[in-house]
Amino acid sequence: MNSKQELAELEASSNDGSNDASNAGETYLPLVDIIEDENGITLLADLPGVTKENLAIRVDADMLIIEGTVTLNEAENIQPVYVETRAAQYKRTFTLSHELDASQIAASINDGVLTLHLPKLEQAKPRRIEVNVA
Repeated sequence: MNSKQELAELEASSNDGSNDASNAGETYLPLVDIIEDENGITLLADLPGVTKENLAIRVDADMLIIEGTVTLNEAENIQPVYVETRAAQYKRTFTLSHELDASQIAASINDGVLTLHLPKLEQAKPRRIEVNVA
């Protein structure tokens, strides 16, 4: 099993698949895309409305945890008649493969899309074996 499959399968088993945060205080499960190449994994997570200041990414043992909060700018002295927009929280947890170098994870966020680069350890990268003529 490759590290992308392992990450996806373990992640799927750790989340219940619920993405309904219609009530205040609930947490959304952000949608992700996972791309693997010979150098590692790139994870793209949709976190609309989350800023860098309201984003927390951490590694705890072999778990990668992504958390973000959307804050709404509410005007003072205004009482809304009807509100559909609520402050939201996002959280997603992944079990990291032993092939990935958790100490070298790089993160950036742009237009509500979090990009994480999780490099493979050198010994986990494919390498070419030179064949010598005897």
